Amino acid sequence: MSQTTSLPPHVVIIGAGHAGGTAAAQLRQSGFAGAISLIGEEPVVPYQRPPLSKAWLAGTSGLDHVVLRPADWYRDNDVDLRLDTRVTGIDRAARRVSLEGGATIGYQSLAIATGARPRHLGLPGEDLDGVLALRTLADAEALKAGMLAGKTLVLVGAGYIGLEVAASARKAGMKAIIVEREARSAARVASETISAFLEKYHGDHGVEFIFNAGVKGFAGSDGVRAVELADGRSLACDLVLVGAGVVPNDELARAAGLECGNGIIVDAEARTSDPAIFAIGDVAYRPLDLYNTQFRLESVPNALEQARCVAHVLTGTPVPAPEVPWFWSDQYDLKIQLAGLPLDATSQIVRGDAASGKFAVFHMKGDAVRAVEAVNAPPEFMFGRKLIGLGTPVDPGRLADISVSMKQVTA
Repeated sequence: MSQTTSLPPHVVIIGAGHAGGTAAAQLRQSGFAGAISLIGEEPVVPYQRPPLSKAWLAGTSGLDHVVLRPADWYRDNDVDLRLDTRVTGIDRAARRVSLEGGATIGYQSLAIATGARPRHLGLPGEDLDGVLALRTLADAEALKAGMLAGKTLVLVGAGYIGLEVAASARKAGMKAIIVEREARSAARVASETISAFLEKYHGDHGVEFIFNAGVKGFAGSDGVRAVELADGRSLACDLVLVGAGVVPNDELARAAGLECGNGIIVDAEARTSDPAIFAIGDVAYRPLDLYNTQFRLESVPNALEQARCVAHVLTGTPVPAPEVPWFWSDQYDLKIQLAGLPLDATSQIVRGDAASGKFAVFHMKGDAVRAVEAVNAPPEFMFGRKLIGLGTPVDPGRLADISVSMKQVTA
């Protein structure tokens, strides 16, 4: 799909989240002098989403802390920022996007950064007041308004978002119950060692887990009052957060005939099946050469990397080498850092002691590190990420020995 392109006079970016907002800024920083239109459905300037499940709920972070850039930056840098605006279609032949209300904007290059949305369960009562998801600033405000001491929050899904919000709820003095259909927490993204550690840590902080449990609906009249489980149990509550994963917002791309899979399929330059259109961030199904696969990454580092990539492509400057995927999660006083993906790992090495609250799990393929999960262990994360990127072989015995510096674990 890769193809060279001349410098376009007008770049339109659909989606004013982390990826879209960063793409506009990176274009200007890379010397792009043409027109830029940045279109977002939310009424606020591009902002960071990770604080929404933590600092925002705790009331320690306000809008000034989460916005990527102040509103006047877009004016001062000649970025046509259109908020509270929905794109209704893409005309690839005419190279125009249609806006709700009938207006159109022409483009020479288009970047789709529409992100993802919370997965709806389609269950009875899901539209009751108090049954919430967490993706936007408005979602976070609604959740914070209901997080009152002495109330009960039921979280459907024990992924990282659910765990982060459970920690915030306990800090707010709420009772927190997590319902998970799998046998353990974060089963799709964490090792059993990490899951067991998180379950104990949250349990010690008063969080209740219910595993292997399906939800059949939500009950209440003037708002949600209970979560009904498939086994007949009813969990009384005042608030519900559904954290059942997300689905990519690729409808515009599909309607325009772009190639899609689990998101919009792109090449190493973030280019779609139409060479004039790029896709970045959570909506993009991108190649991961390190693992010889295609994957959709839901992370801020991925959004930043792809935004920079598009800026370099459109300004004709060298595209940086792909980064090792990485993620993080903050829960209570835990700093959880993840690097790489254990897609082809065949064994695990635990370094440190989980009981101490400072350890790491290395996912290995032979003597090569393919992924690392680090809990309050920055050196293990940083050096692990470097080892993944370089493919440097390690000595398993040294890696498992916490008395050996991470600088000395290579074979």
